[in-house]
Amino acid sequence: MVTPTGTAELDAITARAAAAFPIWRASDAATRTGWLRALADALDGAADELVPIADRETRLGETRLRGEVGRTTGQLRLFATVVEEASYLELTVDDADPSATPPRPELRRLLVPVGPVAVFSASNFPFAFSVCGGDTASALAAGAPVIVKAHSGHPELSRRTAEIAANALVAAGAPDGSLQLIEGREAGNALVQHPVVQAAGFTGSLSGGRALFDLANGRPDPIPFYGELGSVNPVVLTPAAVAARGEALASGLAGSFTLGVGQFCTKPGVVFVPAGAGFEASVAAAVAETSGGALLTDRITDAFPSGIDALLTDPSVDELARGSAGPDGARPIVLTTDAAAVAERPETLLEEVFGPVTLLVRYASDAELHAGLRAVPGSLTATLHSEASDDVADTLALLEARAGRVLFTGWPTGVAVTWSQQHGGPWPATTSLHTSVGATAIRRFLRPIAFQDAPERLLPLVLRDAALAGLPHRRNGVLRVPAQD
Repeated sequence: MVTPTGTAELDAITARAAAAFPIWRASDAATRTGWLRALADALDGAADELVPIADRETRLGETRLRGEVGRTTGQLRLFATVVEEASYLELTVDDADPSATPPRPELRRLLVPVGPVAVFSASNFPFAFSVCGGDTASALAAGAPVIVKAHSGHPELSRRTAEIAANALVAAGAPDGSLQLIEGREAGNALVQHPVVQAAGFTGSLSGGRALFDLANGRPDPIPFYGELGSVNPVVLTPAAVAARGEALASGLAGSFTLGVGQFCTKPGVVFVPAGAGFEASVAAAVAETSGGALLTDRITDAFPSGIDALLTDPSVDELARGSAGPDGARPIVLTTDAAAVAERPETLLEEVFGPVTLLVRYASDAELHAGLRAVPGSLTATLHSEASDDVADTLALLEARAGRVLFTGWPTGVAVTWSQQHGGPWPATTSLHTSVGATAIRRFLRPIAFQDAPERLLPLVLRDAALAGLPHRRNGVLRVPAQD
């Protein structure tokens, strides 16, 4: 049960975060990475306690949840290496040049943390996108204390995770107030409007995220709101791909859209398939072997059949196949329509439905395919399955315009936590052009500042020449990377 955070308590929490911020901002790389790794170690050590709580509240299963703990601690350790490597600071120097026209002063630039950050937990990843998930890890790595708004779907897990995390940080030497938790929708609304908070990260519904986005922008001092909101993740199969490996593609699609009972933000929700190629029969056979499962919350459980019914009200939509429901579970379902209908009624046919459903969209020509793709809203991913003989340049250009990550083999469910990952896309997938997964996620919680003709003794340590000799930086336009041992 959620225990709403009151106004006085929220003010005390934000005050502690404000007091912790100067210590985080001033922390050197060795200190900050030590705090991050101590947090990762504490979560790994508490997995046997936390996983059963998570399973009881989310019903995601021990195997999935233990893997998610590993992903969560892995990304904390990744951000420790990001801090050590230091290129995220974007250290840049232009030496003074009095002969330039106009004369050029000395300028030294770097990125600094914005201040305390609000993080809104997701329902579908109770570890990796929750209290100590990617938003929290990247904010702490940037040097920003975090206040997490717990998700109502797993309150007990959120409280215990926050307690373990806060204690681990303090034990490692971080200040009190480094990571704190609040509960309740009203407290979340107040948090994003609180003057102490300088940025927010969110993963959740389009309606909830848009409401918070508007609150963040409606402040007297608007702040950046990094929301991951909704995504249909289009997939295109060419006729040649279906002819070459149709059964394998059908099996892969069935496994992907039912993974996690269809509750991944990268679920392939709209799949463009060549008309008359036999792919629908292959999908029907593959889906018949799948089974559903319990959805995360009562709200999601109630919304799933309503979303299916809304699609079926369109005259172009038919039901192709269903899997088995499983005990107390949502039943996987495949629907079909055509590209012309999608182009005409995207507001109905391209509405995201959270759960194990996908929509096959038949196309008879490249013109039909491209008209349908132009109606697809921004997504986290887009997938193209083609063969070497295909001319797919125009199709690829349309997919690139609609997604932050384009796949050419496999399926979009599963997001590697790496230096090069991009997990974000055009609206409504996200409210920004940044990523919420991978090393570059740290950029969301940093701002640039330049120092002009500053005495060396007043410069940040990392901008002084002695420190720059051992750090990646750009000087007078030339990138300089220290020699590696």
